[in-house]
Amino acid sequence: MRSELDTTLDDVVARLTAAGGPLETVAFERFGRSLPMLKNAPPTLPVLFEMFCAQHGEAEFLVDGEIRLTFAQTYAAARRVAGGLVAGHKVQKGDRIGIAARNSTNWIIAYMAVLMAGGCAALLNGWWSGEEMGAGIKLTGCTMVLADKQRAARIAELNVDTKLVLFEHDCGWEQGLSALLAGGGGPETPLPTLNGDDLATILYTSGSTGLSKGAWSDHRAVTQAVFSYVAQTLTILTMMTERGDAPSVQPCSLVNVPLFHVTGEVPLFLQSFVIGRKLVLIPKWDAEEAMRLIAQEKVTYFVGVPLMSYEIATHHNRAKYDLTSCVSFAAGGAPRPVEHVKRIKDALPHAFPLLGYGLTETNAAGCGNLNENYLAKPGSTGTATKPLIEVGILDDAGKVLPARTTGEVAFRSIVNFGGYWENPEATAEAITADGWFRTGDLGYLDEDEYLFIVDRKKDIIIRGGENITCIEVEEAIYAHPDVAEASVFGVPDEKFGELPVAVYQAEEGRSLSEDALKAFLRAHIAPFKVPVRLWEETESLPRLGTEKVDKRALKARYLPVWEAEQTSTG
Repeated sequence: MRSELDTTLDDVVARLTAAGGPLETVAFERFGRSLPMLKNAPPTLPVLFEMFCAQHGEAEFLVDGEIRLTFAQTYAAARRVAGGLVAGHKVQKGDRIGIAARNSTNWIIAYMAVLMAGGCAALLNGWWSGEEMGAGIKLTGCTMVLADKQRAARIAELNVDTKLVLFEHDCGWEQGLSALLAGGGGPETPLPTLNGDDLATILYTSGSTGLSKGAWSDHRAVTQAVFSYVAQTLTILTMMTERGDAPSVQPCSLVNVPLFHVTGEVPLFLQSFVIGRKLVLIPKWDAEEAMRLIAQEKVTYFVGVPLMSYEIATHHNRAKYDLTSCVSFAAGGAPRPVEHVKRIKDALPHAFPLLGYGLTETNAAGCGNLNENYLAKPGSTGTATKPLIEVGILDDAGKVLPARTTGEVAFRSIVNFGGYWENPEATAEAITADGWFRTGDLGYLDEDEYLFIVDRKKDIIIRGGENITCIEVEEAIYAHPDVAEASVFGVPDEKFGELPVAVYQAEEGRSLSEDALKAFLRAHIAPFKVPVRLWEETESLPRLGTEKVDKRALKARYLPVWEAEQTSTG
């Protein structure tokens, strides 16, 4: 039976999507089907930037340490840098421009400028090793990479055919982005005219093969995804207004997730242009610093991987800070343990925990579970976001399954990515003939259309919201000349959700310690991918009838060992 909140929200959505309403939809042909598209969404990201920076004007937008910029100031900076990219760096429409840096005001201005100059923003994972960054740059053919000193040093060690341009953080944009302005150009430089079909972004994702893939999206998909979140926000705001509970302060969010991930890019960063939300940047996650900023800046909305809100709720110094301005603690990127939902609500009774489920390939749009509905069904990721998102459960043949039947979770929407960059085989595997994107997650829908994720079809570990492909780590282990066999799998962890561990066997007549293998791996893969524990086997690893390593048997054997080791150390 649908809840009272669901019924109320359905009524509001029906009114907002009616002809002439702010969420009116029109039909658009995509993936061989007629899909709903929000009529009033801007056609491109540069139009979105210009429209809403003008609308919100002198309202504060970015807070980054001592740096504070309004919407108008941010747009003026991005417009000047875009002119520098076109005139000084000869950026052409469709050029892939990599961005490799931590979060900062200058990251945001650079991102805007790349899009305004007609380029495609290729968001390189700032936690990658140099080898991984080089592979990402080569994969998508980045003609130029904008990087901070730390990432530029990693890239410079490689023989990568790209133009590397450095920028700085913790300083004004004119100083920090001076290298983008040095060649000439400025606010008067003509910029290219774009439309919804033009290439906008490439975000990097890992799949079951272990090789990074570039998920590309056009401007239409990204702006529609932004407005899918805006539709959700407007629906809730309309309901609150009609109840007499409308907020009276500027919305404000802490930026504590990486902007190179889709959660940071779309629902957090890009949606903020539309709803006039102030963004407060924190360069590195620290729960107490987050609480200090929430209290100081009157943050109203918090989003992060599940462990972040849990760390705040359970922090020993929580009572020192006034967190009452923040009424929403959202999570995404990884499952939130059911028992955490009640603990967060009990610790922060003025607020509600929320949960979202979307993917890089859906531009973060998908399902959401909020407020009392989340408390009632804490094991669910919620219902599909209206009016754009359609969720289905598919069998192996692509047939949609009925309620309460487990199958592969799939999304169909105009917000979905266009495909994997120059990888038609992977694209064909991911997108069905009738437009469903297969997520690789297994789940079911209940009678109220709430989605429950029960397992993953792909061999992926999610550590604190960061995807780790088992085969990628295994390949890195096999690169050591003394390794004969290896298998990587995940173990549960209260803080991070999952952690990677591995079992390996050395080549006959050779020895290899755990510490030596870890040191080898740190030189080749990102630190978060390095297994926290590596057990050495003296005999061949167990195998299935297909001659593949029996990972389930290894996990069953070593999970009790892991749990015993944690008990003894902690």
